[in-house]
Amino acid sequence: MVTEIQKQCETIEECYEFTLSFAARGLASEEGSELRAHLTRAIAAMRGLELSSAESIGQEKLAAPDKCRVDKYQAFFAVLKRDAESALAAMELVLAQPRIGSQLIDNLNASIHLRALLADLFLVTEILDAQQTRANAVAANGAIGEH
Repeated sequence: MVTEIQKQCETIEECYEFTLSFAARGLASEEGSELRAHLTRAIAAMRGLELSSAESIGQEKLAAPDKCRVDKYQAFFAVLKRDAESALAAMELVLAQPRIGSQLIDNLNASIHLRALLADLFLVTEILDAQQTRANAVAANGAIGEH
């Protein structure tokens, strides 16, 4: 099952991929493109990361009540929140411009704030994917044992 945080990560990553291709086109304006829609969806996803992170911590507490492990998630999600806030400020500034050209998007893509958030998201999705793979394997083994 895909979690909310995984959906948000995917939305932000899709936006980044779109902005990379947009920046490479050398356009003076975003007119006729879906750039603003991608940025708007990514901004909404960034705003939801804190809540979905808290939900993930709650699920982790249920899955493994080991306090030390839960503390690690809480510490990392605090970093994720800070990085999301910084990237959000940069993205909102870009979106507020009357015209958005390729050079501006190239500068946004180069922003250390956005790159830090993306690295955080890659880490989170890798961990969540691994957890789902393990859970699916356990469920499959349990189903085999029942027959």
